[in-house]
Amino acid sequence: MDQREQDAVLKRIAAITAGFLARIDSRFGKDPMYSIGPLTVSRGERAQGLIPVGTSSYGVELGIPLIVVNGAQDGPVLCVDAGVHGDEYDGQEAIRRALAEIDPATLRGTVVGIPCMNTPAFEAAARASGIDHLNLNRIFPGDPEGSYSQRLAATFVKEVVPVVDAVVDLHTGGAYGEIAPLVILQGGYEDLATDIALAAGHELVWKGGKWGGTVRHPVLAAGKPAITIECGGATYREANVERHMYSIRNILRSLKMIDGEVELRDTYTAVTGTFARSSNGGFFVSYAEPGENCKEGDLIGQIVDHYGNTLEEVRADWDGIVLWVRRIRTVRSGDEVVIFGAVEGEIKP
Repeated sequence: MDQREQDAVLKRIAAITAGFLARIDSRFGKDPMYSIGPLTVSRGERAQGLIPVGTSSYGVELGIPLIVVNGAQDGPVLCVDAGVHGDEYDGQEAIRRALAEIDPATLRGTVVGIPCMNTPAFEAAARASGIDHLNLNRIFPGDPEGSYSQRLAATFVKEVVPVVDAVVDLHTGGAYGEIAPLVILQGGYEDLATDIALAAGHELVWKGGKWGGTVRHPVLAAGKPAITIECGGATYREANVERHMYSIRNILRSLKMIDGEVELRDTYTAVTGTFARSSNGGFFVSYAEPGENCKEGDLIGQIVDHYGNTLEEVRADWDGIVLWVRRIRTVRSGDEVVIFGAVEGEIKP
């Protein structure tokens, strides 16, 4: 038997052994491999790659970048994504750092990180895609036959949702505004997602999210918990990266994926949000900060013209909390300028 034949025999033996071990593990519910898109990751290993969605006009492959840490022990699969809006940076960096610090040897389960879901929007440094100018976070579950953003949403639903157990969607207020640290818990899905929502660690829990088409919707529709965590905006801040990293770690603890006790607040404040929009275009001047309490009638901002004349006042419609404030000073008729939060009550874990 020559060397080539010996190598062939050894390969067959290795394949048979690997198949046998995989069947044994599968029989006992311990499949050592985790697969998502084109990636297959062994237990105790990490990998990175791209779920393809399409190509740019100049032939560059576009898709969903993945970082996968497959733990050496059994456990759930948590997906953490960011960059659905390309101008929201803090969550993107938080995912890279949080996954880099996870030790696969002690991890129970699998963590799937999507540091930048919407790479064309990131390239454009904008909320919406630079290809088709759609807001990705309003078009889920997408359309596999549509434009790039529609295909991107459909690819996430097809390739990611079936192979994860929960999704945490990280956001900021983007370049246009700044938002108080909070978690969005979709109305009607409280029984499914409250536990991970509280583990996010923010006092404010926005119960609602009436707008459709977000990352949360197809995940929740599949019977799996999904939340959106909002924090910061207007610019990149290390403090907000740390806040997002804290949320990721605490949710991992709550799911028993890493060691340590989950940290919960004694109480949380449930709020709903209402968008205040401008009637006039001009220069927006704000007088309130995100997270600040307000009383009915309080002056929150003004829209002035180039001569300093007041065109419009923005006042609080009720007692509550200022959740989001516009930071881009250019404002047009119908633009969002403030999000007011009405306090709905307390949540106790």
